[in-house]
Amino acid sequence: MLSKVEHQTVPLSVLLKRELANEKIEMPELSHGQASQSKKGEDFTLVKTECQRVLGDGVATYSVFGLFDGHNGSAAAIYAKENLLQNVLTAIPPDLNRDEWVAALPRALVAGFVKTDKDFQERAKTSGTTVTFVIIEGWVVTVASVGDSRCILESAEGGIYYLSADHRLECNEEERERITACGGEVGRLNAGGGTEIGPLRCWPGGLCLSRSIGDMDVGEYIVPVPYVKQVKLTSAGGRLVLASDGVWDALSAEAAVECSHGMPADAAASQIVKEAIQPKGIRDDTTCIVIDIHLPEKPNPPLPPPKKSGKGVFKSMFRKRTSGSSSNIQKDFCEPDVVEELFEEGSASLSDRLDAKYPVCNMFKLFICAVCQVEIKPGQGVSIHAGSSNTRSSRPWDGPFLCSSCQVKKEAMEGRRPFGDGRYSSE
Repeated sequence: MLSKVEHQTVPLSVLLKRELANEKIEMPELSHGQASQSKKGEDFTLVKTECQRVLGDGVATYSVFGLFDGHNGSAAAIYAKENLLQNVLTAIPPDLNRDEWVAALPRALVAGFVKTDKDFQERAKTSGTTVTFVIIEGWVVTVASVGDSRCILESAEGGIYYLSADHRLECNEEERERITACGGEVGRLNAGGGTEIGPLRCWPGGLCLSRSIGDMDVGEYIVPVPYVKQVKLTSAGGRLVLASDGVWDALSAEAAVECSHGMPADAAASQIVKEAIQPKGIRDDTTCIVIDIHLPEKPNPPLPPPKKSGKGVFKSMFRKRTSGSSSNIQKDFCEPDVVEELFEEGSASLSDRLDAKYPVCNMFKLFICAVCQVEIKPGQGVSIHAGSSNTRSSRPWDGPFLCSSCQVKKEAMEGRRPFGDGRYSSE
């Protein structure tokens, strides 16, 4: 027979404090390092750890890492470094809980990239930049990328995952088809006499990339719409390697992981750059950021032994989140050392990317431009679905909406408004 004295009521405030303390223990710690070898002075990085945002009656933290590889000058890279994060954050509705905030990131990243590009092009400068942008919130890693810098993940069990897409025309057939469909031309440099040399380029302009921020002189079908991948790690953690093409032109993903095996993040970044610049003739900027994600009690988690060359575990498939599972169920039954894919999308279409499911609390903000976040008077906004061939969007009067200038930007990227021309094409 139980005694009533044994039953004690615990105040709710105490329970909440205990839960918060447990949550802090479960949150990962980040350690990072970066290194670079400058040849042109056009690579720039952004590192912001322990960023804070208000979450109900508490504060949530997240970290941001960015790599900007400029070309034709450094203006676009510097501008993106200084403005992209704020443009992304502005596109996220306020008062979201943690799960809603993480779910809103992919859409906000698209809006932030496009706004940054649009604002920079209004400055009439012709430089451009690749961007690989990483936001880490808890165990969730979200990566948005345009261009040919890359972000890879080595999970705790030794698998190598690609978290970015390569937008080089030479290796991306879908992007070649998209550009030609929009009115651009793809081909190699004509050296005369019918001889073609070098990689595939977009003409006019001769850019080797299909996506970037800036590059207003090569046509707006070189788009700033990023490929976005969002994954969730287990508490076993992992290592991110974020590097410019100066690294990846010299090293494979496996080589980058193996040459820095067992090193802390700062030494690993230096070693990867050292390995990349060893071959003679390197004339590009070479930049690397290494980020280790781990539990606080394991500041230097042991990595798996290096694998023999050619036998690394490369993973393009992730364990998918089941649509009916809750975050609590996933937490209780998560497989050890399995990277879970939460989101992946690489379409260049704004009508696809900005029509993603969004938190309900944003439904009353219909008259806000989905890209630049300016207020739109009723009746003046243009639906993101207007003129779209997407059969899923059969009601062009539905939102989200764009302001008139962002609608012009969308039409130009789709090849419906020739660059520098106010007239519609014949399509």
